[in-house]
Amino acid sequence: MLKLTKTVEYALISMNYIENNSNGKPVSAKSISDQFSIPEELLAKVLQKLVKYKMLESVRGPYGGYKIKTSTKNTNLVYLIESLEGPIGIVDCSISNDCSLLDSCNIKSPIDSINQNIKSVFEKTTLKDIIKGI
Repeated sequence: MLKLTKTVEYALISMNYIENNSNGKPVSAKSISDQFSIPEELLAKVLQKLVKYKMLESVRGPYGGYKIKTSTKNTNLVYLIESLEGPIGIVDCSISNDCSLLDSCNIKSPIDSINQNIKSVFEKTTLKDIIKGI
């Protein structure tokens, strides 16, 4: 089954929550964790990756938390997914050529085409298409 990972799902849920509940103020990982029953330690790692790849801003202090960076609204899903999980591929050979069946594979070409079509949809989809209010 082809689906987004929990990490990507948590990132999108968090960014949507931050955008729609911040009133310009930082939102804590704990408040997101409590609202959606996401393990706080796992969520903190996801949020730190979003900071590292410049989609969120981290604010320190007693009223600290996370804010969405202004430029994030034009970020596409490929950038988000690949920042969090690495290259997009529906099978291993879509990402690398390490497959032992590569020379005799009779499905590589159609699989590559499908993978490229999926990636194209993700490239055209920005965070503002998914996150309300951004």
